[in-house]
Amino acid sequence: MTYNNQPKPDDRSDNAEKLQKMIADTEQNIHQAEESLQFTDSETQRQQIEAKNDRRRESIQSFKSEIQDEINQ
Repeated sequence: MTYNNQPKPDDRSDNAEKLQKMIADTEQNIHQAEESLQFTDSETQRQQIEAKNDRRRESIQSFKSEIQDEINQ
C-alpha cells in the first residue's frame, strides 16, 4: 500500500487574527482567575494563581510581539 502523505501548506494569512483571539481568551482567563481568588483561603493556591496569571501576562506580551512581526512581514 502506497501512502501519499503530504504536509499541509503553511497558511499564515490569519495568524494575526488567531493571535488576537488568543490574547482575548488569555485576558478572560486572567480575569476569571482573579475572581476565583476571593473564594480561596489557601495561601499556596493564591500564590499559584498569581504566578499563573504572571505567566499569562508574559504570554500576552509575546502574542503582541508576534502580531507586530506578522504586520511587518
